[in-house]
Amino acid sequence: MLAAALVTWLVTVQRMRGMDAGPGTDLGSLGWYVGVWVTMMAAMMLPSALPMVLLFDRISYERTRRWSRAGSTWLFVASYLAVWTLYGLAAFGVYRAIVGLHLHFLAWDRSGAHVAGAVIVLAGVYELTPLKSVCLRHCRSPLHYVLTGWKNGRLGAIRMGATHGSYCLGCCWGLMLLLFAVGVMSLFWMAVVAALIFAQKLLPFGARLPYVFALCFIALGIWVAVAPGSVPKLTQPNSPGSHTPARMNQMRSP
Repeated sequence: MLAAALVTWLVTVQRMRGMDAGPGTDLGSLGWYVGVWVTMMAAMMLPSALPMVLLFDRISYERTRRWSRAGSTWLFVASYLAVWTLYGLAAFGVYRAIVGLHLHFLAWDRSGAHVAGAVIVLAGVYELTPLKSVCLRHCRSPLHYVLTGWKNGRLGAIRMGATHGSYCLGCCWGLMLLLFAVGVMSLFWMAVVAALIFAQKLLPFGARLPYVFALCFIALGIWVAVAPGSVPKLTQPNSPGSHTPARMNQMRSP
């Protein structure tokens, strides 16, 4: 798992270097986007999902034969990532629908910064919702779910991975929304969001972090809306350093 996380980080850095065009980054073709998105999710989510995967593997070891155990564990991980893939596809669909409407007020030099700021504020508000609390509690303490909701066999591993992935999605979709708002192809913001997810799920004080995150996200959203040019590491769309033509052509190629 750790080796897979390291490899996906290396691949992500190689694929995304020079791609950051800030808020509203072109997501490229569907095939290219899905490949990058799945790699990103593996890099960002596998470290924080490791305790749950190890717990599943240990209980699977006690209940099944060795080879069934190995297959079940990787099916669990694959179905977990499949949930995040569906989220990425939904985000891609929303992005394409918005682009197809040709809403000129979304341009960065018009109301784009205000829209990005509002999205970040929304991500902050979600941190305070009951749904966020329930999903975070599950991600931090999955033992009860594993013991009471265990499903045997490989089909059971798929169902359990998808269920855990759904809780993880409920916990972290707001953080991913923030990533889309500040630049989904930004390696810096990707690393920040991955660190926030890791801290919430695994650190001893992680259960209290949503309140801190909510305050920080709301403040960041206001900052982006009012003075985006002063936000560190926030690439201004259409600025000279926002992307390279060769890279953007690669994104659009089938």
